[in-house]
Amino acid sequence: MKEYEEIRRNLIEMLEDLDERLAKITNHVKHADEPLEKDFAEQVTQQEDDEVQDYLGNVTRAEIEKVKQAIARIDSGEYGICVVCGEPINRERLKALPYSTMCIKCASQKADQSRRR
Repeated sequence: MKEYEEIRRNLIEMLEDLDERLAKITNHVKHADEPLEKDFAEQVTQQEDDEVQDYLGNVTRAEIEKVKQAIARIDSGEYGICVVCGEPINRERLKALPYSTMCIKCASQKADQSRRR
């Protein structure tokens, strides 16, 4: 859709940045730059760091998937429509969170339900 061309370009740039970030995280976890330390205490520290990096990698992969889905929704003409209520998602919300799939009302209701659990 023409009305979302700028957002689509921004999403593609975001995807490229996320791909770069994930590559750096993956290289770090694989110790591509340096071998494991010989000292056991240092190995424990490295392992803890690897766990944090692994978590960040998982978060980055999830964000990559959201960005790819947003690009696909733009391409299919479904972008900007709340998947819950079918109402348009506010443009300002899309600018702030371009891979949002819900309007602010539905997202707020979902967040409230999650907090109650």
